[in-house]
Amino acid sequence: MKYIDTERVIIKSWCNEPEEGALDQAKNLANLPFIFKQVALMPDTHQGYGMPIGGVIATKGVVIPNAVGVDIGCGMLAVKTSLEELDPDTLKKIMGSIRESVPVGYKHHSERQDKAFMPEAIDFPVNTTEWESGQYQIGTLGSGNHFIEVQKGDDGYIWYMVHSGSRNVGFKVANYYNKLAKEINAKWYSSVERNVDLAFLPMSEDLAEQYIAEMNWCLEFSHSNRLLMSSRIATAFTTHTNATFDGGVNIHHNYAEMENHFSQNVMVHRKGATSAKMGQLGIIPGSQGAASYIVQGKGNPESFQSCSHGAGRRMGRKQAQRELVLKDELAKLEGILHSIRGVKDLDEATGAYKDIDVVMAEQEDLVDIKVKLTPLAVIKG
Repeated sequence: MKYIDTERVIIKSWCNEPEEGALDQAKNLANLPFIFKQVALMPDTHQGYGMPIGGVIATKGVVIPNAVGVDIGCGMLAVKTSLEELDPDTLKKIMGSIRESVPVGYKHHSERQDKAFMPEAIDFPVNTTEWESGQYQIGTLGSGNHFIEVQKGDDGYIWYMVHSGSRNVGFKVANYYNKLAKEINAKWYSSVERNVDLAFLPMSEDLAEQYIAEMNWCLEFSHSNRLLMSSRIATAFTTHTNATFDGGVNIHHNYAEMENHFSQNVMVHRKGATSAKMGQLGIIPGSQGAASYIVQGKGNPESFQSCSHGAGRRMGRKQAQRELVLKDELAKLEGILHSIRGVKDLDEATGAYKDIDVVMAEQEDLVDIKVKLTPLAVIKG
């Protein structure tokens, strides 16, 4: 762990070589008057909007919408099947059935999904206008780095994994309350400079209560979104095999919640970071073509009991498309059913991400590895 003690509170970085932009953002956080104890950077940290992805902070008396981000409740689901092998033809059939039942990218369902899949509506501004559209979005993957992957575990079993969040609903909630936070901060001459993009809502104000309620609704939505996709992925498996399934793991990595750390109740914000309390199961995915891991938390207080949410980007999307070599990236994916078709897809290539083995080594004091998962096939958003 690196200690950076040049700011108001210490920065603890489990990333041995954090990029300059992420470090600058961490310093902005460390100098906010309401930051509690420290800023923690996970091994997958990289520059985000306002706060680094892979960052964890705790605040006293405020909540920061941009320290949660626009994909509220984005997270991971992993399920172990009873299968020990999958032949290539059956795997292709399963992936084809998944594509038929789970819309990906910007696509939504053409028909409303059953209301039973949806969290109960709440009477707050964004939810009131977006609840109905959410019926078309639930059970859809989304775009960017969201994915569905079939994997072989070193426990001897076939697994599948889903990475997705709250879709457009979470995006609307994040932007609505971040805009209001900026307006309030400007009105009251906040010492938080507007250009750092870390506007806050005081917990004593009704708006903070509203944001937390809508954020929590998005957490429920994203959890249900992954469950609905999981149900349809399971159906794809049972259509072509005799598989049965375990209960699975379903976790968030973009959220804020009240927790007790260092004997104080504080609002912990995890942006691209996963809770790793003692004994808690988690998921740390690699990039397309790289291994992923089922892990168990060690409850390390130094990281606010957190760990990384993945490998983390080492290149921006446009940079990856410019600099990565298509044939080299395709070679890394040999034997895997993947989604790299041309140069425009290189933004999600293996080389655009950090080495997952390095990331895991840097957080040996945060989690224990339970299962290593090697990719067999992947669908990217």
